[in-house]
Amino acid sequence: MERILISACLMGRPVRYNGSDKGHDAGRIVARWQDEGRLVLLCPEVAVGFPTPRPPAETVGTGARFDGETVLSGGARVMEDTGTDVSGLYRQAAQDTVTFAQRYGCRHAVLTDGSHSCGSTFVYDESFTGNRKPGVGTTTAALQRAGIRMWPETSIAELDALSRI
Repeated sequence: MERILISACLMGRPVRYNGSDKGHDAGRIVARWQDEGRLVLLCPEVAVGFPTPRPPAETVGTGARFDGETVLSGGARVMEDTGTDVSGLYRQAAQDTVTFAQRYGCRHAVLTDGSHSCGSTFVYDESFTGNRKPGVGTTTAALQRAGIRMWPETSIAELDALSRI
């Protein structure tokens, strides 16, 4: 069976920036995947050395699109709300995650939407107020470049249907 990279926070690990996890409503499917030995858990930020908890971070830049793709290209930065530029660590986390996913043969990944590392449909708008904008995180952008298909946690059932064909 195919292996799936999944955000550790979606599996109940308290690794989010605020020290929490992020539950989801597709527990039955994910539990089956876990029983089948298909899941490969990872938090890109923790794997690259970020502490838990850690300051919130958002992508900042100029132009119409400033998200993870732009960070990887050098056109935007990831800044903590403290003013610390953590772009280099986010780029390293992205590359390390690609290597990790490839090592385990993952062709699909379910990552936490909204994160400036893992977001696959939206990220936050650099105001640190919770406002969303369409875009992807740095890890998602790197995984997509490597040909790994990304899924937000809201699409777990869709991925399950696809992977059972």
